[in-house]
Amino acid sequence: MSDPYATLGVSRSASEAEIKSAYRKLAKELHPDRNKDKPDASERFSKVTQAYDLLSDKQKRAQFDRGEIDGDGNPANPFAGMGGGFRGGGGQRSYRPEDMGGFGGAEGVDLGDLFEGLFGGGGGQRRQAGGFGGGFGGGQRPPPPRGANVQYRLKVPFVDAATLAPQRITLSDGKTIDLKLSAGVEEGTQMRLKGKGEQGPGGAGDAIVTVSIDRHSFFRRDGDDVRMDLPITLDEALHGAQVKCPTVDGAVMLTIKPGTSGGTVMRLKGKGFSKKGGGRGDQLVTLQIAMPENTAELAKRLEGWKDTSNPRNKLGV
Repeated sequence: MSDPYATLGVSRSASEAEIKSAYRKLAKELHPDRNKDKPDASERFSKVTQAYDLLSDKQKRAQFDRGEIDGDGNPANPFAGMGGGFRGGGGQRSYRPEDMGGFGGAEGVDLGDLFEGLFGGGGGQRRQAGGFGGGFGGGQRPPPPRGANVQYRLKVPFVDAATLAPQRITLSDGKTIDLKLSAGVEEGTQMRLKGKGEQGPGGAGDAIVTVSIDRHSFFRRDGDDVRMDLPITLDEALHGAQVKCPTVDGAVMLTIKPGTSGGTVMRLKGKGFSKKGGGRGDQLVTLQIAMPENTAELAKRLEGWKDTSNPRNKLGV
């Protein structure tokens, strides 16, 4: 029994756009008019067309995912529901490239531009989409279908995502498991848990976990780096100091040099997010000078003094 997902090279969670893109790519590659020296190209072209015909139809795709029909569109139980939609032997469907714009109710699929001008007008020849005929396959019974996949959405705290802290998730059967986050995890990352979906005659489906990362009150993500603003006092900026600075791994001591200006960015190596290729990003700390709440004493001390420098000189003003 064919698997339309495997035929198109997409995952079971693929979107309609991903399925359409995969089909367009394979159709261009395998079209018989481009592969006259490859006798098996026509058969492979028919198979990908058949797979797209099924997956582009929302109802048929749902029936296949539930195990109600096989990859050829026949009932998974060949003796159930034979009166509705069963295709008898010898009834192979044929396709022409110019007819492939409306498979199974696909939404807005216009593939005319796919073949126009590409094959020198040879698209009018009819191609057999083998495998649409009688569904008994020489007496072989199709394997029992697996259970359906189950979708989960996991909200992960910002710091946990940066440090890859294990996350506990409760499955639909009430069981809890500790999920290990993958390096490079980001908003929308999907993780597949084999055999953690619904049970079926052919085994359990999978659990598909989509990660959502919470916002943080003062940390911000910038690629693999973490950014934050750190307020320091006027005295610390003027005379220098050792100040505590929060990171995703806990607080560290930061050395402020005497005469440091507001807006100075300091880099803490390896305090960012884990990278897909190994290692971690950095934490970028922007210093902000905070004026004292009571400026009267400061004004008194500075009475008679005036700063004559022009900090905006570099801006041309």
